[in-house]
Amino acid sequence: MTSGIRIVACCAVVSTIIGGSAFADTSGKKIAFSNNYAGNSWRQAMLKSYEIVTKKAVVDKVVAAADVFTTADKDVPTQAAQIQNLILQGYDAIVINASSPDALNGAVKQACDAGIVVVSFDGIVTEPCAYRVVVDFKAMGNQEVEQMAKFQPKGGNLLEIRGLAGTSIDDAIHAGILEGVKAHPQFKIVSSVTGDWDQTTAQKAVATVLPSLPDVVGVVDQGGDGYGAAQAFAAAGKPRPTIIMGNRQDELQWWKEQKAKDGYTTWSASIAPGVSTLAFWVAQQVLDGNKTIPHDLLVPYLAFTQDNFETELPNIPKGSVASHEYTREEAVAAIKANMK
Repeated sequence: MTSGIRIVACCAVVSTIIGGSAFADTSGKKIAFSNNYAGNSWRQAMLKSYEIVTKKAVVDKVVAAADVFTTADKDVPTQAAQIQNLILQGYDAIVINASSPDALNGAVKQACDAGIVVVSFDGIVTEPCAYRVVVDFKAMGNQEVEQMAKFQPKGGNLLEIRGLAGTSIDDAIHAGILEGVKAHPQFKIVSSVTGDWDQTTAQKAVATVLPSLPDVVGVVDQGGDGYGAAQAFAAAGKPRPTIIMGNRQDELQWWKEQKAKDGYTTWSASIAPGVSTLAFWVAQQVLDGNKTIPHDLLVPYLAFTQDNFETELPNIPKGSVASHEYTREEAVAAIKANMK
């Protein structure tokens, strides 16, 4: 585990599972993962982390199955239908990365009423019966502007790149950015584009609006879009702004090159894709009879600074994103940390 990843796992340092033994046998339980989108490096890393941990859990007979289902599109009705199908297929728990915080609540309630444990993460659901593994995305968005104020103390125009429309993550980070700008009125958001947390999509979106924009001193975003933004500014011959990064390998590599060239400074933050594995273990622990689990578990986001991002960069596969897979012991410790 690297020094950067310790930021994610700081609440998860234990040597044994709390309580020392399981409450019930989950070896016959089946857990499904309903995922609404897989079209960027973060989602691919999320699925890879989930596969690594759950495949071992099945082999070790911790659970009988941990199947993954990704929808063919990003539409809410498609994921709602998928969840209803998983109910009919007899799964004991459903882990969800949700396309909407509230539009899936009907399907989630149906699952709960059928005795199925539901754990949402990243894109969470608001249905009270579900569990939520959450990052304070609003605080992260706010912190982007706080960091920007250090790099651009005189202020200026900002370009905002938003994520996947309709998700709780996009709404929360956007709200945090607006809150940050309100606290730092020297900044003004002059344009907002949608990047889908994907560098190719972000590059095209930024390239479309750049010709009509005044000079931009900074880019605030949601992750997976920093490198695309940099490419768009370079292609347009525009001055290089301060671009907040999102822990992707291509972003951090570009940052390293710019730093080596002229001392370029910025900041990077994102939720670790391996949070999917924490959601899996929360579902397993609920099935295991652990009655102490709160329905809302807060975990820290992973951030890198000018001083430590280069240390983490070699540990991130090309085209991927900084991550961490949770063990069951770490998951139980994270649960305990949220009970304080």
